[in-house]
Amino acid sequence: MDISTGNLLQKPIYLLPFLFALLASCSPTRRFVSGQLEKESLSHSFHGLVVVDAKSQKTLYDTNGDNYFTPASNTKIVTFYTGVKLLPKNIPTLRYATANDTLFIEGTGDPSWLHPHLKDSTAIHWLKNQGTIALYTKNSEELRFGPGWAWEDYDTYFSPEKTAIPLYGNVATISNTEQLEVSPSLFLDSTDVLENPFKRDELVNHFYIASTEQDTLEVPFITSDSLTKQLLEKVLQAKIALVDHFPDTPKETLYGMETDSIYKQMLFKSDNFLAEQLLMASSSMLSDTLGTQRVITYMLEHDLADLAQQPRWVDGSGLSRYNLFTPRSFVQILQKLYKEVPEERLFGIFPMWGPTGTVEKWEDPNTEPFLFAKSGSFGNNYNLSGYIKTKKGRLLIFSFMNNHFKVPSSEIRKTMYSILKELHLNY
Repeated sequence: MDISTGNLLQKPIYLLPFLFALLASCSPTRRFVSGQLEKESLSHSFHGLVVVDAKSQKTLYDTNGDNYFTPASNTKIVTFYTGVKLLPKNIPTLRYATANDTLFIEGTGDPSWLHPHLKDSTAIHWLKNQGTIALYTKNSEELRFGPGWAWEDYDTYFSPEKTAIPLYGNVATISNTEQLEVSPSLFLDSTDVLENPFKRDELVNHFYIASTEQDTLEVPFITSDSLTKQLLEKVLQAKIALVDHFPDTPKETLYGMETDSIYKQMLFKSDNFLAEQLLMASSSMLSDTLGTQRVITYMLEHDLADLAQQPRWVDGSGLSRYNLFTPRSFVQILQKLYKEVPEERLFGIFPMWGPTGTVEKWEDPNTEPFLFAKSGSFGNNYNLSGYIKTKKGRLLIFSFMNNHFKVPSSEIRKTMYSILKELHLNY
């Protein structure tokens, strides 16, 4: 079909809207994007891309945008939005009440207590100034693992257990550079140095590190009420009673570190533990009983009720392959974040992304950072959703999801980057 401008003017007036749309669809950028997605290396897998102008909300590109994909850690974007909607500036770290000269305490799911990177000790310092303490742990309906998590990952750093009062990130931090060091120190006597060890016994908190290991290991430990009691007693240097009831009196809340610091660590490091615990902490704003499903149901019935395609959403981290989201839904959630969170704050929390993945420092010295996005990956899947700042000063919101490929993920990332940079340069 001849669609030159001269011939356009000779067409019947009722055809002009169609012809102008066709002209737009044939733009060099659109042809470039379509060509990249039609590469031979991508022809046997499934891809979806939605790009929307943040200001006009006009859809600039949409392929498979209404189809469901396994999101992996893109799920953390939804967890972040949940925290923005439900959690205050400082995270609720502890609930308490006093009865008969005893301080009764229960957790809120706050993950920052003595965390190896966040290192918050707000609750610990406060508890050291109290008298008799009774610990109640029955306010959670969570299992230690999420639905659909891989059972064999029990000793991997990215799969700590979930608890109402997590301590030390629910991991043992082990190093053996000059001498064996273990945190929490309670596990020192149950850690061995071997030639070719695995990391932990499956059913016992017995840990191992190689004699030649130069890195610091973070190995999840098996949690229990009695272990929580032991760890708290050791750090507080005081005895604590485990109780099976909480007094029927109004509860007060102690607040901890700023939630933005936790969000940033979760998104930059794609920290599964922080994501899961943030959902639990969010549920504490809705009920006295902590529960991931409670807060997911609430969000889907309220703040996310208007999503074009309702997701299957089962956990906070994206570890589960049961999760299903569409690119269109992620763009909608990102639009909500952009509308509700000041831009300076949002782009201070969202990670930068380059051709090698998430970066702490922008890799191209000749280009200002223009990609702020969260990746999500596990075997045969790589997704990226976030924001593109264009050279013309526009802001684009996108979700680029890639499932079921067998090529190296570096090929997928390279293709994604070329498409996203083209959008940055030409919109």
